[in-house]
This record gives sequence, structure tokens and C-alpha cells, in this order.
Amino acid sequence: MTQIRIVKLKDMKKILIATDFSANATHAAKYGYAIASQIKSDVLLCNAFVVPAEVPQAGTLVWPQFEYDELVKSSDFELAQLKKELELNHGDSSFKPYIACTSEVGGVVDVITEIIGKNNVELTVMGTHGASKLSTFLVGNHSRSMINNTKGPLLLVPASAVLKPIKKVAFATDLEQPERDLKSIYALIPLLKRLNAELLLTHIYNGDDPTYKFKQQIQQLLADLSNKANYSNIFYRIVNSNKPEHGLDWLCDHGHIDVLAMVHCKHDLADKILIGSHTKKMADHIKIPLLVMPEM
Repeated sequence: MTQIRIVKLKDMKKILIATDFSANATHAAKYGYAIASQIKSDVLLCNAFVVPAEVPQAGTLVWPQFEYDELVKSSDFELAQLKKELELNHGDSSFKPYIACTSEVGGVVDVITEIIGKNNVELTVMGTHGASKLSTFLVGNHSRSMINNTKGPLLLVPASAVLKPIKKVAFATDLEQPERDLKSIYALIPLLKRLNAELLLTHIYNGDDPTYKFKQQIQQLLADLSNKANYSNIFYRIVNSNKPEHGLDWLCDHGHIDVLAMVHCKHDLADKILIGSHTKKMADHIKIPLLVMPEM
């Protein structure tokens, strides 16, 4: 059961930052706050927690009121401290995001889904857990559910992510479902425009040099995408690799990108890397935020 106390901000788009007050989550909050400063967006800072249940003689699960009150009080205090820390370390941006805080009872997925449904959330930001790697976060049950059920762009921030403006986002695709990918790119373009960031459409290619016909198809795809999206900062790069995670590792390490973006769909490239056997191999190397786009 989830109890939600929704805090609504102004109608402008905002960034939702979910935190559990760990060191990695605090780093992610700083990263999300920096993005909000860059795109001139408000921030909704959220903590989700579960209240231990008791079973009275009637057999009905209830939440002791004193436990609930204490947990809300503790969460509200931690949120206020984190808000203060973010505001004190504002940086050089001329825009100072307004931060609203909310403590909610329930599972992380339920709370975030409810908040997104009742607020104009443009991006959800979360930290990753476990020795600066994605592995613990991604293979955990609630994290897997968050990836599978996200209703909008979800940015996963590892502890190694450098706090700096986002200037280039690489969108990885296997080109097996180009129409699906195009829908996600179109949904991502408004955020990229506000970031004034380049979009690098990346294909992990396993084989000989791409044919001339293939390159022509890519050029036409880029032209159509640029014209329809009305955004000229779109480029393309082929990365030759026999394994997807190796190609993405190389791209993250040598491609001069700030964020790696992928569409998550069950049984596709993103699913294999995020949830399947490739997860730990990828997690051991990636040092930049991972932007998970839901299937459109």
C-alpha cells in the first residue's frame, strides 16, 4: 500500500530527484540540480520510505502512527538538509532552481510514478548504488522495476560522474527498430535544445566497413531527423565492435560524451545490457550517467 502526499510546484517543467540520502544519491542530487540550473527548471526532491507494519488481532496490516510520524519527521529533516546543501553549492549559474521537498510512504516505483503522473516532470534523476558501479543498482528488484516502469526519461547517475554541463549525449541504437528510436529521439529533443547539447546517434556495428548504400541510408535518416526535429546539432557515428557492451565502453571512454542514452524495451539491446548477462561487464566500466528512455 502506498500513501502519497503530492507536492505540486508551478506549472513549469521540473526535474524529479529521488534520494535515499546515501552518498551516491546525494551526488546524483547535485548532478540533477546542476542540470536544473542549466535548463532553468524547478526541482522536486523526493524520498520514499516504507513503514514497518503491525498485525493486530483482527489480522489487518496497519502502520503504527508513531512510527509513521517519526519516519516522516526524519525524512523531512534530511530533505531540508539536502536542499540547503544544494542551494549553498549553487555554482556559477545565473538561474537558481526552486526546490520543493516531499516525503512519501511507499515503494520507490509507486511513489515516483504517482508524482510524475501529477506533476509536469521532464526528467527523473536517481543515483546508482554499490562501489561506484551500476551493477548493484540495475540488478536490484526495485531498480529493475523502475527501469521497466518509468513513464519518462530516467537518468541514472554513478558516483564517478563529473559535475559539469551536459554538452553531448550519445543515443545508442542497433537500428533494428528505427521508427521506435525516432519517437524516443523526438521526445528527447526538447531537453537537448534546452541543454544546447549535441546528439550523437551511435550504431554499434559488428562486421566489415559499412557499405556505401548503408551510409547513404544513415545520411538520409539524419537529414529527415534534423528537419522534422528542427534541430541541427545531430550527428552520427559508427562504432565497430563484436560485442555491444565493448563498443559502448569504448564510446563512453573515448567518445567525449557526457551522457549515454538508450531506449529500454524488453528483449532488445538495452534490456540485455541493463538487465541481462551484459550488465556487470558494462557496469564495471561506465563512468558517465545513463539516460534510459521508455519505449514510445
